[in-house]
Amino acid sequence: MGLNESFHLCCWGDYMNMRSTAIGVALAVTLGLAACSGQQSNQSAATQSADTSGQWRSHGRDDSEQRYVPLTQINADNVSQLGVAWFADLAERGGYQTTPVMADGRLYVTTPWSKVYAFDAKTGEQLWKYDPQVPRELAATSLCCNISNRGVAYWNGKVIWGTLDGRLVAADAKTGQKVWEAQTTDPELALSITGAPRIGDGKVFIGQAGAEFHQRGYLSAWDAETGQKLWHWWAVPGNPADGFEQPELEWAAKTWNGEWWKTGGGATPWDGIVYDPETGLVIFGTGNGAPWPAEVRSPGGGDNLFTSSIVALDAKTGQYRWHYQTVPADSFDFDNTSPLTTADLTIDGKKTHVVMQAPKNGVFYVIEAATGKVISANLFVPSANWLTGFDKDNNWKPILNPDANIGKTGKGWFVVPFQTHVWNPQSFNPETGLMYLPARYASYGMVSEAGAKMGNQLLSINVAKRPEYAPPQLEGAGMYLLAWDPVNQREAWKNREGSGGSGTMTTAGNLVFQGTGQRNFSAFRATDGQMLWSTETQGGGITAGSISYELDGTQYVAVVAGQGAGGGAPARLLVYSLDGKAQLPAAGPPVVPVLNPPANFGTAAQLARGQDLYTQNCTICHESGARMGNFPDLRYSAMLLAAPAFESVVLGGALSENGMVSFSKALNAEDVEAIRSHLVRVANELKANPPQQGGGRGGQGGGRGAAAAPSNAPQQPAAGLHQ
Repeated sequence: MGLNESFHLCCWGDYMNMRSTAIGVALAVTLGLAACSGQQSNQSAATQSADTSGQWRSHGRDDSEQRYVPLTQINADNVSQLGVAWFADLAERGGYQTTPVMADGRLYVTTPWSKVYAFDAKTGEQLWKYDPQVPRELAATSLCCNISNRGVAYWNGKVIWGTLDGRLVAADAKTGQKVWEAQTTDPELALSITGAPRIGDGKVFIGQAGAEFHQRGYLSAWDAETGQKLWHWWAVPGNPADGFEQPELEWAAKTWNGEWWKTGGGATPWDGIVYDPETGLVIFGTGNGAPWPAEVRSPGGGDNLFTSSIVALDAKTGQYRWHYQTVPADSFDFDNTSPLTTADLTIDGKKTHVVMQAPKNGVFYVIEAATGKVISANLFVPSANWLTGFDKDNNWKPILNPDANIGKTGKGWFVVPFQTHVWNPQSFNPETGLMYLPARYASYGMVSEAGAKMGNQLLSINVAKRPEYAPPQLEGAGMYLLAWDPVNQREAWKNREGSGGSGTMTTAGNLVFQGTGQRNFSAFRATDGQMLWSTETQGGGITAGSISYELDGTQYVAVVAGQGAGGGAPARLLVYSLDGKAQLPAAGPPVVPVLNPPANFGTAAQLARGQDLYTQNCTICHESGARMGNFPDLRYSAMLLAAPAFESVVLGGALSENGMVSFSKALNAEDVEAIRSHLVRVANELKANPPQQGGGRGGQGGGRGAAAAPSNAPQQPAAGLHQ
């Protein structure tokens, strides 16, 4: 296949996992697609063998990442009888995004700060714990989003995972003793790993995060036995004067303008990776450009390859094979690192091996895995206003909406949709032919401003400003569990009892499992979406995916509930079975925060400076409530009562182990007192004007620290696309 720009097969990331508004023209899928054949996708010999059929050895269970379990002991008829078989509390505070892995009778989970626990999968006995000793100061210097980790991979008696400071660690699966360790990033750069590694043909594939710090993304492969580096593929071109590391970077550079290499370019592949043994490819998604607005990072236009793309490389050599750019010239943090799933679908009467993705931009893609040819693309939310259609003769290249070019218009834009599906796992059931997605339909307002920061992130988005337009009103906005038919590109069912921020797992027992509500774990009938079972975790909420495995004739379901851990709710590994008799400790009464700020203080200048510093340094974790890392709403903090107490945390690092590290490199004592004055003021404003029941922040057009929209703001231009 020729390397030709017309064949574009296309973090904030983690923490913006909750954003939200809409438009369009119908996407008619005209390929005459037939019903799903019900066949499973091709899997590696290792995952198909009899001795592993009841196990879950990798992030997505097997190479296909279908998260489909061919076990039927637990099914739609008896799932209501599930009980807790055993549980284990996890000590670390912070965000939990780990999918458990079960191999050879042992269950492995990761926690904040890249730690790993191993348990006996039948009894719950803790076997070992490994702490890679990640430097805590990273939380304030080079992490865009949180201190979580999405899990391990198992290979030939070893457990392998990534760390926040960019290492791969391999430990003996039985003992927890380190076998090898490899630094995959430059320790001097603001790069981190939160995603789970994937392993195929003896190679470990790993990416990294860091686009928000103007880093240049890449995927690398490492020998699973020795930790030796095998190859390295850059996702964006560097300075042309230095030459190009890969042939395709030379023509990719023609899609950039200005001096993009000075800001790194972005495209960090921080999560979605799949190894496909049928084609011999490793297929992965790349992140957003850096900085966000395309006109700032690449003045004068250009598609900016390979940002916001799906890329396929030869797994053995790392050589480029194909790509599809989902969002050329992305300005909306539409990084394309959402989960990827391979399967065999019957399309036009022919079995076709495909890769599927439903990323942030709201479009569901079905792509021929071997070639990158787009078979179909359709919105899986009601509308989108960042594009107006697809150029189907040009491999379904998106046709961008010029009104949405925030860097060029200078007016800002409420993008629809936003953060539609980020990293939370999806699952595909070959019996029903449906993909099960956590989905949200929402909007978010952005205003471009070159050089603007949020904390230490170099976004060139002014988070304190609103677009000149009124927020669009979205019919059907919200979060829900969605079942999608990828062959006919249409919704099969939707259940708003489900979640838009929790991963899914499906089984041959006609079930879909997902975390729901604040702290519930639920099962739905896979064919029609009816909720059949739900139980309280008595601890944190669930954001990642669950797993199911079989051991000594018993089928189990396991999940980690840790969202909100540290606010009175324990993080907990929960394992269920039909005969489960374990009793969870009774949940304590809800922790009701007390709003008791001191009297307002500070000059007008101090207050203004405090607000500015808070917006730059604090809103990433403390935006009017707990964020992804489960950090508290500072308006309720008792530390506001005294300057020394507040300073001991912000400068002294008194709460470093909880993720609140010292900001002494970015702030001084005068800065900290200005921030405290701002927080005291907003706390007293809240006390004087408490929110109405059911009110509070959020809504369709909310923005981080943004000012209210003018009452006479005009409506946005209505060009866009409808499902």
